Order: sequence, then structure tokens, then C-alpha cells
Amino acid sequence: MTGLCIAVPKGALLTGACTLLAAAGIEGLEASRFDDALLVEAGGHRLINVRPTDAPVYVQMGAADCGIVGKDMLWETHHDSYELVDLRFGGCRLVLAAPEDSPLAAGIWPPSLRVATKYPRSARAFFDRINVTAELIKLHGSVELAPATGLADAILDIVDTGRTLRANRLVEVVEAGRSTARFIVNQASLKTRSEAVTTLAAGLRRAVEEGARDAAREGVA
Repeated sequence: MTGLCIAVPKGALLTGACTLLAAAGIEGLEASRFDDALLVEAGGHRLINVRPTDAPVYVQMGAADCGIVGKDMLWETHHDSYELVDLRFGGCRLVLAAPEDSPLAAGIWPPSLRVATKYPRSARAFFDRINVTAELIKLHGSVELAPATGLADAILDIVDTGRTLRANRLVEVVEAGRSTARFIVNQASLKTRSEAVTTLAAGLRRAVEEGARDAAREGVA
């Protein structure tokens, strides 16, 4: 397996992505190699370090043959890439949260909602699915401020531990989705570089399964 260009995301998924790719057979790959470089070579592959929101774009446009990206990024992106492997790390949840003293927090849904979110596509799909009328307000950060300032009745956002919600006196109302890291592949690369792509995908599946077995054994012990 040689010669793929692989997009790996900056931020929270970087270390897990590099660890899993190394376990899948890409020797010499460590997250620290991206401390000073955006492009490195390892195991005969070129790996580029890009923003999580940009990883699907690089793969979609063929600048990268494949890549690792959070499912939450795919929710917000129109893409035609193939999603081959659920890598089962980087888990987080998309939740609707409201002020702790609001009717919504008590389970009383108003006729319509104003909801602040960084994930408008995901939010629209969620509210359509549950048949609730919602005015969506797109923000780029600090959505937790929106209810406190009267900008919105609630927020729809990604949470990990829930600590930020609690710090801003917000409570989870309902879960809208779950996200983990995924291995995605450009459509053309899957046809023209099939052997390399499928070998890497198989290595990733094996590494994921081995990691799950190790975790289960540690749990038993």
C-alpha cells in the first residue's frame, strides 16, 4: 500500500487519527510530526494536516485520496465521498439544550422555537424529523450565550462531557445525534487506487477491532 494522500484533521481528532493510522500499518506516523509541518510523509504516503471542516473538501475535490473526519463535519457538508469505516473514537453528541429554569427544560415544548447553532444543516434535519417548527440562528461560536442574552430560546450544539452546559446553566433536552470519527474516500480514488485504499481501510478496521478487544479485556480485568 503506497502513495495515498491522506487528510488528517487538526485538533481533538489528530492524536487518535495518527495512532489509528500507525496501527493500520503506516509506520513512523506520530501526531507530533505535525507540530511544525502541515505535510509529512510516512509509510510511503503523504499526509496533510487540515482543519476538520476542510477535510471533507480535500477528499471531495480529490486533493486527498482519503481522510479522517468527524461525522459531525459530514452532517454539515454536502459531499459525495464514500464513508468506509466507523473509527469509533472522538465520540460526541449533538444535543438540544435550554436554560435550566425554562419550560422547555421541564419538557414543555412551545409552538415554535428560536435555536442558536453552529450546525444549521443538522439542526434543520433534526427539527424536520421531529416535526417541530424552529427558527435557526447560525452562530460561529459561544452559542451558550444565546439563551442568556435573549437571542434564542435554546441551542443545538455538540457536547462531550456537558461541563460547558452546566457552567452556563443549560440542561440537555434531547439528543439529536451521535458522532464519531470516520474514514472517508474520494469516489475516483476508490476506483483508480482501489488496492491501496482497501488495504488501508482493512488495516483501520482491524486496528479498531483490536482496540475494542483490548478495552473489553481491560474492563474485565
